[in-house]
Amino acid sequence: MRDNLFDILTDRGFIAQSTDADIAKRFETPQTIYAGFDPTADSLHLGHLVPIMGLAHAQRCGHRPLAVVGGATALVGDPSGKTESRRMLSREDVVANARALGAQIGRFVRFGDGPTDARLLDNADWLADLNWIAMLREVGPCISVNRMLTMDSVKGRLESGGITFLEFNYMIMQAYDFLHLNRTHGCTVQVGGQDQWGNIVMGIELGRRLADAELAGLTFPLVTKADGSKFGKTEKGAVWLSAERTPIYDFYQFWRNTADADVGKFLGFFTFLPMAEVRRMTAEGGEALNYAKDVLAFEATALVHGAPAAEQAQDSARKAFGVHKDVSGDSIPHAALAAAEVETGVPVVALLVRAALAKSNGEARRLIEGGGVSLHDQRVDDANLKAGPDAVKDGYILLRAGKKRMFRFDVA
Repeated sequence: MRDNLFDILTDRGFIAQSTDADIAKRFETPQTIYAGFDPTADSLHLGHLVPIMGLAHAQRCGHRPLAVVGGATALVGDPSGKTESRRMLSREDVVANARALGAQIGRFVRFGDGPTDARLLDNADWLADLNWIAMLREVGPCISVNRMLTMDSVKGRLESGGITFLEFNYMIMQAYDFLHLNRTHGCTVQVGGQDQWGNIVMGIELGRRLADAELAGLTFPLVTKADGSKFGKTEKGAVWLSAERTPIYDFYQFWRNTADADVGKFLGFFTFLPMAEVRRMTAEGGEALNYAKDVLAFEATALVHGAPAAEQAQDSARKAFGVHKDVSGDSIPHAALAAAEVETGVPVVALLVRAALAKSNGEARRLIEGGGVSLHDQRVDDANLKAGPDAVKDGYILLRAGKKRMFRFDVA
């Protein structure tokens, strides 16, 4: 065994709640630890990175991670942290999403057959074909409805308008997952976001009653930004781990634009850098934090997309915002623009909308009138300006909205 997992997670800020006051002792010997990810989309987003990093740290400490993709639970929908029912997905969508999520999780943990190699599992393999009456008879007597009603995931929905019977079953399904994983893989610990506390506790109780198993759970904080806003959200929506959903350059810039107050916290969560180094980098504050933000952006991007992609994004960002203004790198958001369009002149307002730097022509005009738009390094003062041949430099038009958002149109 290596360093104690609980100590590492505590030092890095991961621990929100623990079901066992002596859980650090448990991690003195190898454990099998699981976290679940429902395939409600074809990509994970930044909110999923916390439990994924938890599994990655567990593997580094000599424990065996189980990454469970919820092919069955996604068909029901987790009410935790939601004020209304999730959109119903088809089985085909869930299967395709589960396949995509499994590939992403494999970037962070090592899958294989060794004692500390991770396993990728799908709970549809054991839940989908269960006999309903048999499951009711086995599990039903061990589940207290009164107890379920006290859990925040259920109580919150009841207070906000109600919960469907479909979603009410979600907690039972996840509890059964823990029981099944204990029986088949010797799993003893479940980890997840703080909103999963009730589901984890129900699984521990079910395991104790049906298998006399001594199970435990850890929850991780639901990360928020220093201003209280939701972590992983931008003007364009969620920040995804898929480069198709969130371009790598945008992903890099999300981290580079981290608020000063969040840099140390995010370095603890989303990198493997030693915490002594994190504290050294962030101790002085002020201008010194710019270097720490560069490190955070590079390390987080390399973790998700690989070091070559991180190097390219970093190089593009430095050229775009530094002395050199060459933004020809592929990591800059870009699209083709026909030379014929440029010959007659393309309204800058239309380009802003086409580049998704503004949601509408009206918003684009307001950006220009507020002095927030530039073509290359030249501020646009006229909302009626058209970008013609003289706006093309080195074969492209670089459009900026504010200091941190840009888009490149390649003219051909």
